[in-house]
Amino acid sequence: MKQQLIREMVGGEWYEYIPLGKFVVSAPAVCRGRPTFKYTRIEVAGVLERLAAGHAIEALITDSRGRLSREAIAEAATFVTATEPTH
Repeated sequence: MKQQLIREMVGGEWYEYIPLGKFVVSAPAVCRGRPTFKYTRIEVAGVLERLAAGHAIEALITDSRGRLSREAIAEAATFVTATEPTH
């Protein structure tokens, strides 16, 4: 099933995205459509790489200046796990 493109006015500009979850989106005009956290240019892959390298969730939240939440990071981890191919 194809997901619907959502269009919202954010900060005086149109923001278009396909929701992949509550916090994770694919916005065609942001990071070439790679999954990011909604309303940010923070790529999910980069955050998950930092987690895998041993960075604490609280450090990621602090580094994002509050644009990420524990819940958003948890959703991203679940999203990636759910979309990994099975062998």
